[in-house]
Order: sequence, then structure tokens, then C-alpha cells
Amino acid sequence: MKKIFYWSPYLSNVATIKNVLNSAMSIKKYNKRSLNISIIDVIGEWSKFKKEIHAFKINLIKMPGLNLKKFIPIEGFVKSRSIFFLIFFFKYFSLRKIIQNEKPEYFIIHLLSSLPLTLMIFSNFETKFILRISGLPKLTILRKLFWKIVSKKIYMVTCPSYKTKQDLIKTGIFPEKILKILYDPIIEVNKINKYLVKKEKSELTSRKYFLNIGRLTKQKNQILLIKAFSKISAANKDLNLIIVGDGEEKSNLENYIKFKNLENKVFLVGFIENIYPLVKNSIAVISASLWEDPGAVMIEASFCNKNVISSNCPNGPEEFLSSDMGNYLFKNNDIDSLIDKVNSFLKDSETKKFAQILSCKKKLKNYTIFRHYKKLALILNLN
Repeated sequence: MKKIFYWSPYLSNVATIKNVLNSAMSIKKYNKRSLNISIIDVIGEWSKFKKEIHAFKINLIKMPGLNLKKFIPIEGFVKSRSIFFLIFFFKYFSLRKIIQNEKPEYFIIHLLSSLPLTLMIFSNFETKFILRISGLPKLTILRKLFWKIVSKKIYMVTCPSYKTKQDLIKTGIFPEKILKILYDPIIEVNKINKYLVKKEKSELTSRKYFLNIGRLTKQKNQILLIKAFSKISAANKDLNLIIVGDGEEKSNLENYIKFKNLENKVFLVGFIENIYPLVKNSIAVISASLWEDPGAVMIEASFCNKNVISSNCPNGPEEFLSSDMGNYLFKNNDIDSLIDKVNSFLKDSETKKFAQILSCKKKLKNYTIFRHYKKLALILNLN
């Protein structure tokens, strides 16, 4: 029986969690062969999805020692990096033993790639290692050197967007022949439609609001959005801003909201499991991220027939949102450009707004679970 293992230890609520679950599930759902699909539970992080994982007959391989599930989510750069170092040193030999004993044909690496890639360099496994680029990579000198060494033994590198693949080709780190585009499995049609019909009780949905969804981090750049909104709302008294998510920047954002007396206009509502009713009732979704690849929120918002106003950050938004009919992209990390784009959106006709939605809808098929499976099946030789 062919074995396919997923490695994706996570510490906070990131989009990669959903992508890993949907990717593993897509193989079980659409492939008729008898396959052993497993997710490695490194520190107990995947235990909360145990029922969902077992429902699709996916195996959950628990690694011994260092169970930190009661501490997750773990926020903050120092804390998260400390945990990653602990995982590397305490799980190194356990992972080597799992690969030696189980002998998976494919080992798909999503997060904390340094551990399995280091194992790959210093061992002679028959397993084919696939590195999944989950987001725009920061190519430091050390990472470039490490990946250059890894490139001699790695089987494949999958990229979530065309632009990321082209950027990696330019670096010359990996041979072009092992770089493949594999769009994230973001759209699960039946599940989203099920969430959409649920009636969530919230006083906020009766307001006129823009919506931002994402972890409260420097990457998501909510501070820029709030600064822009403080000026936009001065001329639009009925507008509100709802921000969904948790993270290390929460206290800084709260302090700025109080400083600007925006407590009745800007709402930090924390993490919400079902965000689709909020998306459905919003004016539009706004992303001020400094980088995304591709940006799951804008894809889900488009599926819900909502306009997306986004920074033109590298690498995903421009590829998805660009259109001959116009778009709502603003200059990355530029408050004036963001304000101008929001004001333009508020003045635009419904016809122009619908043109953007229609353009995005045509691209959504690339991000369905079925289309992801078809691409992944070619990479894993499952056909």
C-alpha cells in the first residue's frame, strides 16, 4: 500500500492547517486506490482535528514526548521560535525512526521544514520528499545555502502561485524541473454553503462595515488599515470596520483604537470559526497584508460574491485580483493609496464592482479541492 505522509507542525491558527486537512482529504475522497494517508502529530497540535481526520480514514501518527497541545495557540516571535528549536532537538530522532520504519513513498513538508530536510540530507531514505512553499519565503543567506544543499536530494517543490514559482526560478536555488505550481485547496463548496446558511447572532452584522480577516500580526498589517479607516470614517459616519483574528499585535491595535477614539467604529472580535455570515453581510473585504501567497481570505470572499480591496503585496493578490475590467489593488503599505482605493470603491457603480467579482469567480476553480487533487495526483503518480 502506497504511503503518503504530511508534516505540518503548527503553533497558531494559520491557513496552512486547513490546506493540509483539505489536501489529505482530497486524496481520500477522489482517489479509488487503497492508500495510506497520514498526518504526523508532532506536539499534540492535530489532536483537536482527530474526529475530522478519522472521518476520512486518515491516520494520525502521534510522536512521543513534548506534548504541548494545552499551550496552543502560541503567539509571539520569541515563544514560537523557542518551541521550534525544542521540536527540532526533541523530535529529530523520533521522526527519523518513523520514516525508517514506515517507509512512506512520499513525505510532504509544509511547516518547520528544517527538521525533515536536515534528516533528508544526512540519511539515505528511499522516501521522496516534497517541499511545500506555504507562503512567500524570506530568502536569507542561510536559507538560500540550506535549500541549495537540499535541492540535490529533494524530489519536488510545490508553489502556491505562478509568481512564486517564477521568483524561485530566478534565484537558481532549485532546478526548474522540480518546481511545480500547486494551488491551495481553499474552496470546499458544500462546506462553505453549509456555513453560509447558518444564522449567526451578532449585532455587528446589522451595521454597514468593511471586513478584515487574519491573524493580528505585523504581516497582516491591520495597523495600516485602522489608520486609514480613522480618516475614511471621518467623512463616512455610518461606516464600521470589523477585524476577525487573534495574535501578538492585539494590544497594540487596541491601544491605537482607544487613542483615536474608534471604540464604537472599529471592532476586534477575535477568532471566529464560521466567518462566512460576516463575509456575506460586509460591504467588502479588505486585506492590508505586507505579503501573501496566495491569500485564502480573498479567494473565499470572492466565492461569497464579495469585492476584495487588497494591497498589491507579493505574491498572490495581484495574480488573483488583476483584471482587464479593473481591480481594487492599492500600493503595498501605502496609507494614501489605501484611502484612495476605498474612496473609489465607495463611489463606484454596482456594475463596476460586479465586474471584479465576475473576473475572480472565473479563477476560483483553481482553488477547489478537486482541482488541487488533480494536480497533486500528477505529482504523486496516483493516476
